[in-house]
Amino acid sequence: MSAQLFQGSCHCGALKFEVHASLSPATRCNCSLCRRRGAVMSAAFDEQQLRVLSGEDALTLYQFNTRAARHFFCKHCGIYPFHQTRLNPKAWRVNVGCLEGVDSFAMESSVANGAASSVVEDA
Repeated sequence: MSAQLFQGSCHCGALKFEVHASLSPATRCNCSLCRRRGAVMSAAFDEQQLRVLSGEDALTLYQFNTRAARHFFCKHCGIYPFHQTRLNPKAWRVNVGCLEGVDSFAMESSVANGAASSVVEDA
């Protein structure tokens, strides 16, 4: 799938963004955080392809384990819209479930073995 422009938001609408990205290959991850949040993530894209339209002040940052990846959440509704990856800090992924007109349940996705990349036990 080639890159397209998508509109996205968190659940409560405090955060609105757009991203020019390809959704495929979509990925799920088995690290401790991703296992719990259950999101389907887009293919990786450059940070310049992501633009927060409103609500940047609604974002909160969560980092764990190596603290290399930057996971963003809406501090009002708790939804994860996007993150900066651990293995390539120049790469970002978006939560496909936050994109307008996209059914993440209808997408095929592979599973990334993020658990094997953990350096802290049970992280």
